[in-house]
Amino acid sequence: MELGFDVVEFEASDHVAAGETAPDFTRPLATDEFWEDRSLSELAADDPVVLVFHPMDGDFPATYIWQEIRDREWVDDWDAHVVGLSISTPYEHEEFLREWRDFEAFRLFSDPSNEVAEQYGIVHDLDGMTGIAEPKPAVYVVDTDMTVRWAWVAEEWPDFPPYDAVEEAVDDL
Repeated sequence: MELGFDVVEFEASDHVAAGETAPDFTRPLATDEFWEDRSLSELAADDPVVLVFHPMDGDFPATYIWQEIRDREWVDDWDAHVVGLSISTPYEHEEFLREWRDFEAFRLFSDPSNEVAEQYGIVHDLDGMTGIAEPKPAVYVVDTDMTVRWAWVAEEWPDFPPYDAVEEAVDDL
């Protein structure tokens, strides 16, 4: 079967795992209208956080991931913050959220330097783009004590979160 793209196997990484403390960070958190600097610990102080690392905006996996999250109604149904993080700028996040009108409820952290992915041990160098890296697709469920309760990191590109397993992890909080 011709996929139209290459499947790339990621190198193994020593990433943050369940049971460890989630690295805290402060980055612009964008909506479809504005952004403001927020920290992961600020969000986790109120409710658990589902932190979804995704490819840059405009890449088909990012769109697919957020369409699936929308269809599963995670933002509406959970007592948890569901937020994304990618290397896209706040401007690109605003445009991405506006372009997909039904993504208006989402909030996305902007990390163009990819430093947060480095903290989490999930950096992926993009083929053919010297000096450009982004996070591997990953999902972390972080409780109000900043403990990672569940983690998934992609082993190949493209790879998508095990959505049912994420839902189970949130139900177990």
